[in-house]
Amino acid sequence: DAYYRDQTCLPLAERACVNYDHPQAIEQDLLLSHLQALRKGHAVDAPLYDYALHTRRAETQRIEPAPVIVVEGILLLTHAALRGAFDIRFFMDTPLDICLLRRIDRDVRERGRSLESVLEQYQSTVRPMYQEFIAPSAAHADMVITRGGRNRVALDFVRGHLIGRQRSLLR
Repeated sequence: DAYYRDQTCLPLAERACVNYDHPQAIEQDLLLSHLQALRKGHAVDAPLYDYALHTRRAETQRIEPAPVIVVEGILLLTHAALRGAFDIRFFMDTPLDICLLRRIDRDVRERGRSLESVLEQYQSTVRPMYQEFIAPSAAHADMVITRGGRNRVALDFVRGHLIGRQRSLLR
């Protein structure tokens, strides 16, 4: 979410109407350049996103290079150049009813939104964008993890792989 495009040029009412579930909402080239810099051993100043104002904050977050960098986001595998920047790609396959319940809980509790606004957004953009972009992007994953994060075997495999990779890189 940190790499949502800066929307300060738009009035707040227009920012609220942006389709943040479309791949074009993400400044993927900036994320790619940051990943390339981190790989080369350079720190980056990653943007921070303000959900209340629907744009980036003025502050940034310093990210230092590390042997293993985990990048999370539902639109990451929709961008060919980004896919090529990852050593391994996972797709977390979560049933849509669970996704909706999690979104309602998060947006109402953490972001102060109404249930009606969450449901309207889900129907108008979230679900259609999932079907058009996110679900098909699973084909680009090296591993699809089923059961929405409750798949202990798969998660233990991922954890072991990441720990092993970190150890081999630190040698």
